[in-house]
Amino acid sequence: MAAIEIKNLVKSFGPVKAVDGVSFSVEAGSVTGYLGPNGAGKTTTLRSLLGLVTPDSGEALVNGRRYVALPRPVTEVGAVLEATNFHPGRTARNHLRVLCTAAGLPGSRADEALEQVGLADAADKRVLGFSLGMRQRLALASALLGRPRVYILDEPANGLDPAGIEWLRGFLRHLAHVEGAAVLVSSHVLAEVEQTVDNVVIIAKGRLVRQGSLAELTSNGERVIRVRSAQAADLAPALETAGGMVERVEDGLLRVRGLDAETIGRVALDRRIVVTEVTQERSDLQTVFLELTEGR
Repeated sequence: MAAIEIKNLVKSFGPVKAVDGVSFSVEAGSVTGYLGPNGAGKTTTLRSLLGLVTPDSGEALVNGRRYVALPRPVTEVGAVLEATNFHPGRTARNHLRVLCTAAGLPGSRADEALEQVGLADAADKRVLGFSLGMRQRLALASALLGRPRVYILDEPANGLDPAGIEWLRGFLRHLAHVEGAAVLVSSHVLAEVEQTVDNVVIIAKGRLVRQGSLAELTSNGERVIRVRSAQAADLAPALETAGGMVERVEDGLLRVRGLDAETIGRVALDRRIVVTEVTQERSDLQTVFLELTEGR
């Protein structure tokens, strides 16, 4: 059973179909990026998962149950949808202690969570004086209080400086790969998503357009191998004889279709040709995203 399951989810607001038959899952021990243009239906999906929106049809499940059916949701799901729901006069510690009291958790969890997100030194500062990045960290601390194993995060990098973004990347991967949590993160920062996630789900206009591992999405549909050698002029005809289609890009660099890296290496070895690069070409996530959502 997947930690998060979206099954044929449909939700309309008046004449606008915000989510139209979306299905995907998130497994424990992985970080999944949920991507799409503004208005694509990402937030509606996340709100459906958290019981804040009632879908017209389909299901949004956490550990096989709807959020409202979880006996102690704070211990199963940690969520951050926005970093603005704070009383400005409370300190960071007091804000989290209020949440602990409401959830039946020990107050000590407040300080532990602040330590985890790097806000221990700001525990007694009022939220009114917090930057957006500090508010994001405080929101993440609130999601950690119940030590859940499922995290649903909407734009968690918003407002973080470069050092904070790097910290967040490592933190999310630690939650998934070390602690075994399932992490679903929505973000517009595609370059950062590419360094963080294991899997990607892309939607546009409420519909699922692509899903899969990051490696699957960013590898070219047709395998293209870049081969660099000072003896490229000799290697090219040998690769063509082996069944490859060879494009001479520049002196010393070839692009080869129809052969895998092992075959290319064997051909070069048989002819005593020194090869200094054999790599599969990949597209970056932003290129794939724009192709799928805007047809570029």
